[in-house]
Order: sequence, then C-alpha cells, then structure tokens
Amino acid sequence: MHLWMKLALTALPVTVQSVLGQHVVDLTGDGWTVSSKALNISVPGHLPSQAHLDLYAANVIDDPYYGLNDFDLRWIPDNNWTYTSHPLGGLSTNSKASWLVFNGLDTFTTIELCGQFVGTTDNQFRQYTFDVTKILNNCKSKPSLSLNFGSAPKIANEIAKNPDSEKWPYGPQQLYEFPNRWYIRKEQSDFGWDWGPAFAPAGPWRDAYLVQFDREDSIYVLNTDLDIFRQGQINHLAPDQGKPWVVNASIDFLGSLPSHPSMHIEIKDVESGKVIKSGALENVHTSGQSITGSITVGADAPNLWWPTGMGKQNLYYATIAINGAQETLASVTKRTGFRTIFLNRLNITDEQLAQGIAPGANWHFEINGQEFYAKGSNFIPPDAFWPRVTEEKMQRLFDAVVAGNQNMLRVWASGAYSPDFIYDIADERGILLWSEFQFSDAMYPVNERFLEDVAAEVSYNVRRVNHHPSLALWAGGNEIESLELPLIQEADPDNYSYWVGQYEQLFISLILPLVYENSRSISYMPSSTNNGYLYVNLSATVPMAERYDNTTDGAYYSDTDHYNYDSSVAFDLSTYPIGRFANEFGFHSMPSLQTWRQAVDEKDLHFNSSTVMLRNHHYPAGGTFTHNYKNSSMGMGEMTMAVEQYYPIPHKENSVANFSAWCHATQIFQADMYKSEIQFYRRGSGMPERQLGSLYWQLEDIWQAPTWAGIEYDGRWKVLHYVARDIYKPVIIAPYWNYTTGDLSIYVTSDLWETARGTVNLTWVDLAGQRIPGNANTPISTQFSIGGLNTTKLFEASISDLDLPDNTNAVLVMSVTAHGRLPNMQGVSAFTHQNTFTPVFSNELALVDPKVEISHDAKTGLFTVEAKNGVSLYTWLDYPAGVVGYFDDNSFTLLPGEKRQVGFTVQKDETGGKWVEGVTVQSIWDQSTN
Repeated sequence: MHLWMKLALTALPVTVQSVLGQHVVDLTGDGWTVSSKALNISVPGHLPSQAHLDLYAANVIDDPYYGLNDFDLRWIPDNNWTYTSHPLGGLSTNSKASWLVFNGLDTFTTIELCGQFVGTTDNQFRQYTFDVTKILNNCKSKPSLSLNFGSAPKIANEIAKNPDSEKWPYGPQQLYEFPNRWYIRKEQSDFGWDWGPAFAPAGPWRDAYLVQFDREDSIYVLNTDLDIFRQGQINHLAPDQGKPWVVNASIDFLGSLPSHPSMHIEIKDVESGKVIKSGALENVHTSGQSITGSITVGADAPNLWWPTGMGKQNLYYATIAINGAQETLASVTKRTGFRTIFLNRLNITDEQLAQGIAPGANWHFEINGQEFYAKGSNFIPPDAFWPRVTEEKMQRLFDAVVAGNQNMLRVWASGAYSPDFIYDIADERGILLWSEFQFSDAMYPVNERFLEDVAAEVSYNVRRVNHHPSLALWAGGNEIESLELPLIQEADPDNYSYWVGQYEQLFISLILPLVYENSRSISYMPSSTNNGYLYVNLSATVPMAERYDNTTDGAYYSDTDHYNYDSSVAFDLSTYPIGRFANEFGFHSMPSLQTWRQAVDEKDLHFNSSTVMLRNHHYPAGGTFTHNYKNSSMGMGEMTMAVEQYYPIPHKENSVANFSAWCHATQIFQADMYKSEIQFYRRGSGMPERQLGSLYWQLEDIWQAPTWAGIEYDGRWKVLHYVARDIYKPVIIAPYWNYTTGDLSIYVTSDLWETARGTVNLTWVDLAGQRIPGNANTPISTQFSIGGLNTTKLFEASISDLDLPDNTNAVLVMSVTAHGRLPNMQGVSAFTHQNTFTPVFSNELALVDPKVEISHDAKTGLFTVEAKNGVSLYTWLDYPAGVVGYFDDNSFTLLPGEKRQVGFTVQKDETGGKWVEGVTVQSIWDQSTN
C-alpha cells in the first residue's frame, strides 16, 4: 500500500490569496428563487439554505420547530424543490475554462445552466465540480443556474423497491420516522431519531462558486490536506515523541499546472508571528488533480498544542504556495497546531500487569505521548437545518463545554460532517473532537456504486479537516459492531459470516485505507464501540482484524455503550458496565419551562398534553406515523416513574407551575443518574479496568423537546450540565452506596498527572443543619495522597454500623482540598470539591423548609444565596427568558447560615439587563409545595 497516494478528489475551498488568471463568482446570497411546480409555490430563496427555511422566511409556513410542525410539514420533503438563480452577472468575457463548484448540495440534485443539463448529485457530504465551459460559451443570454432537488424520502423508497438493491434481515435496520435512510448518503438523523424531528430538508446547504480561468496555467484550490506527524508515525501505533515533525501538504485543485511546479511553506506562530520554518517542500509530485510535498521541522521547534486543562493551545499559520517558473500560482493559509493524538488499543503490557491493570487491551487516548482522562459528552447536529448554525452560537456552546470542565466531544454519526469553523473553535478552546463518518444503527449497501460514492466522501472529509489539532479520531460509524452485528446474528444466524463480511468490506477494507492514505496523524477504528483488534496488516484484504467476541474472562478490551430505562436500577452500581472507556450513556429529561414556551402554546404546557407527548420521540413513532401516542407515552412514563421513585412528587395548584416542577424533577433525576455513572467510571481509573474516559449522551439539543441533552436548544443549561461540570473537576470526592446491602465507601479520584495530597472532611448533619453527635461514628478529617490518574479509598462502613439516629434525617457533607500540579503548569494549585450523600433517597427524607433566599449586588454582579432554616438540597438558581448564560455554581447543597456567592456569565442578553430582576432560587423542598 502506498501510504501517501493521494486521490484526485474535490473538497471545500480554503483561504486562498488572489491569483492571476482566476475569476471567481460567489453564488451565495439572496439572488435566488425557490419553487415547487407541483404545489404552485414560488418564493425568494437564498444560498446556502434549505426549502423549509426559505418557505418560513416568506411566511408560507410557520416556524418548523413550533408545535407539531415536524409532522404537519411532511408535505415539504414529499415534493421536489427548485432553486433558480437570478441572471448571473460579473462573468469573465475572455474565459478559457469555467467550472461550477458546489460545497454541499442536499441531496439529489439535477443541475442546469443556461437551460442546459450540467449534471446530477446524490451525496450531501461531497463537494462537486462541473466543467461548464461549453455551456457558457454557447449561452446566448445572461446565464441562469437551476438546482432541482428531488424528494429524498421518495427516492430512498424507490431505491429500496428496486429488486437489485441490497436487503437485510428485519432486525438490524433501526427505523425512526422516514424509512430507508441507509440507502442514501444524506444526514441520517434527517429521517428522524429518538431525540429529534424528521424534516428531511433539501437545498443548497453550503456555499457555491463559478470559477473561470483566463489563462491556461491557472488553478483554483479546492482543498488542502495538511498532515503533521512525528517522523515514522503510523496511525495505529504510538509515535516516538523524540522524532522531528513531518509536515505533509497536499493540495487539490482545478485547472492545470506547468510541467515542473514547486511548493514553498512558511510556518509562523499565531501569537508572536515568529517563523519557525520556511523553505521549499521536498518530494513534490502530482497525482491527478493533487500536488503534494513535505518538509521536516525540528522535534522541539514548535510549542505543542494541548487540550484544555492540560496546557496551552499553541497555534500556527502554515502558508503553502504553489509556484511556477516565474510566479506564484496559488497560496493557501491554514491555522494548525503541532500535537500527536493516539487511540491506544494495544495489548496490556507486562509492566501494566505488574501495576495491577487487568489483562486484555488498552482503550484510551494519549496526547503528545501522555495518557489522560477524557471528560466530555456527545455532540449531535445543533440544528435540523445546518444553514442556520452560526459561528456565534457555536462559540457560546463551546464556551459552555470549557466551562463544564470537558476536554473531548464525540462528534456523532449520523449527523453531518462538521464545518471547519466548528473545528476552528475547538482548536481555540482546546476541545478534542472524536469524529465519525456518517453511518449509524444500520447495515449499509456495499455495491460498487455506493462504495465509490463513500470513498469520495471519506477522502474529501478526511483531507478537509486533517489540519485541525482538535481532530482526535476517525470512527467508521455508530454502534455498528456493538449493536447491529449482534442484532443481525440473532435475525439471521445461518448467514452471519456473510453479514460480517459486508460490514468489513465497508468499514475496514474501504474506509481504513482511505484514512491511512490521507493521514498518518489520526487513529481509525471501524465502529464507535468495539473490542479492539487482533492485528493490523495493511497488505491484507481486511487490514484490521477486529476482536469481536474473541475475548478472555477477566480481561477488558473495549469501550462501553450503556442505556437502561428501568429507573429502579438507575443507581445500582452493579448494573454499570466495566470497561476501559465509556463513550455513551444516559437518560432523557424534559427541557425547562422557558424553553417549552419557545415551541408550544400556553394551553399545551402540561406533562401529558398531546403536543408535549408527540414532541417526545423516545420512543420513535416508527415509519411515517405522526400520532403514535403509544410510543411517546412509554418515554414519558419512564421519566414519570423515575421521578416518583426517588424524589418528592410535584403537587402545585397552578398547572403551569406544576408542569415546570415536573420538568425540573426529570432534570434532577437525569443529572443524579449521570453523576452516579461518571463517578463510577472515573473511579475506574484506579481500578483493574484502568478506565480512562467518560463521554455522556448528549451535550446539546437539536430542538425544544424531551431529550438526553445537558444544554437546551437556545443554550440554557439543564441541571445535568451543572452537575457534570462539578463531577468533572480535576479532583473529586464521591460516595459509592450499595443501597441493597447498606455498604458505603468514599473515594477521592484525581485526573492530574502527578501525585496530589490533601485533606478530606466528613460532616454528618440533620436536615435542620445540626451536627449529628459523634459525627455518626465517622472520622471528621482524613489526610490522603493520590497518584496521577488514580483513585484512593478513604472510608468504608455499613450504614447500619453508623450511629445515625434517623436515616431519614441525615445528610453527609463531604469536602476535599487537595494540592497538586496541573499538567504543563508551573507551581502547585489548590483543588476543592464538595459532595453530598443521604442514606435514603430524597422522597424518603424528612425534609424541612430551608427558607432559602437570594439577593443581588448590582456593583459586583454577584448573587448571594442563603438557607435560613435548614439544609437546602438541590439548591437551584433559575433565570428568565431573554438571556442566555450560566451561573458559577448550581444544584448544590447549602447548610443553614452558609452564604454562597454565585456569579452569572452572560452569553447573550435581549433584556437590557432586566433579567436580573427575574432570578429565583428554590430547593428540593419547593418542588412539591405551592
């Protein structure tokens, strides 16, 4: 295999300097009309856009997100929509060649220019180019461009009906709303998912250009694959951190190059402007429409890029020029960083066994040669309509990720490949992006045409984002190996080996070599959850031999994916999977009242209103059903039973207040369950499984509805994101309670890389805030020392052996103060954390009204919260609509007489500061009282 063979592919444009002989007409903007002949509709259009958005802007439809419009607007994807440009002006009069460049068409498009057929597209995730030189030369008037988008659901159904199309046993194909999504290369969640709507939009969802050349030796840059790696590095092996860096630049282009082109690079620090390397690239060669060269940079010349909390996000500008004999033909500037990121799935070594790590294989990430604990969540499409995903909104979201103590997001399949600006933001914020190809919860075709299409899609996207230091991994798809193959084995056991062969043909034999050919810096695995591999042989037909079920008792190999909607075992630690890394886990909850009001009528604000129920897509309606109350009610029932099992049940006289209390109660359960799991997984860093990551499902919402999200659609934090931020602190203290036996243990866990030392205080009080005599036979203070990425047990007892007068009237407040060094930081830092434990669940506690109060200091901007009468559990500060931001702390425990000052970070304010007057505070006591 030729690792540096570059395919002649097209890709997204990058920052390109002005070049002689090149004329570019930007097709983005308002100069379009969108129409449906069948529906006799014609409205102003935009590019980029989608039909729903333009119909909404023209007042033909209401907000697609309002009420039950996700069902009522199904007529839009059931029809074709044509985008027609106004007559194109500003064209070159002496062009020798003209090309159309589309950076994203969703999805089935027939393209015409000047009334002449240009071509078709069938993949949302590719960039397409078309030579239109002859058409423009023969055009007798000002040309107009027409983009006719076919109905994706109907086309998918037609493909499925074709007798030559692949068919699978019924079991593994996960149907949400529209069927047959797996036949087409369109965002799979456009056809519905259990956390989002099924709009199946169509339109020119990304930018487009008309490129003209006035000279024979002129080029237009389509994409730049900038790969930075340690000399000798290969994707599935740990790089040598002492080796120099190799910078490999490969540029895809339109047009033609002179016979002996050269390449030059300059790399300079973004902050200081210092040039660390400048010179001609070596080994320059062309292959099809790509030109490639490389250069070596000293091992210690650049400052390393680190994820947040582990060091500085050092960034560099790399300017690559393509030169002819006398002039620069084109130059491209990319912002990048120097780092190695490696997914270690190698076998456990003898040295690791000697340290007490269980046998099997590793499953963790290493940044610049250092293993670390990955803390984060799963990123889904932030909107059902990508053209309205703004850089400003994503900056607010990633600021919340950093504030939430997260260092990694899993960019889930099957949404869409994230635009460069999202990776840019992640580069700046220090957030690693585990990225996936867009395949999920289904088997996919492996016919020649489909594989050719996927090959272009994969190479294009790998090359497009490879320069971003935040890029952490490529995974083939979501839950294919861990969920779909077992389902298909159950459905068709006699032909199981055939189906495994189909899986390997797509995700290993096709995609893996494409990743390796275009990047040495990024690891690849075929499926999001897996048992690792037995060996890698790049010369083999199936170059990575997956382990599948070839495991050994007592050994650990895999990451884990865990959901259990039986809330009766939500806090049973024995039900949590033990593995090397947790990449998905969770439970759904309701959004806040403020968010519901963005999407439903006031009359619908009650828990079991038809609108609220049907906006809950867990469980999915299935097929194209629109009013499947049976499925929705099951999901609503799971949330209801969870609240009733563990928390005071809301009984407020005002129906809207009662609805709000129920919404908040579901969020409390969700947060408590995630907290229990995250604590468990983090403790695993010091257990035999050597567990080094937890990414919960999911970070943010795609719309206003019951989902697994920790951040609502407009950016409001649920209880979950506050609690996750707290339990993702560098050093935490956590209780582990077996409520069936009464056994309680308390651990301190650290994700620092060096030893930390400190003190733990344990204080038992009753709900009035009075200390329990003798501290319930529990030590008041304990000293500890904890190694890097480790955990240590501080206390263990049975609840029955503690001297508690009344289990229903007791609260254990645990606090830790530790001192240690943050990674790559000089000096010693202090770390604090507080946690709370009660020996019964909240609905069994003898709660008292804590009379919690709040005040605001206009000078400092701080809120002061105080409990006047008792222990305030789940102390919750809330803010009104019209502002987006987050409190410094929330959902905490407050002892009587304790005053806590809390700040608020404003991210967006439409109230002129008046939101401050609407801030409220409550505790768990207020959930069931008027």
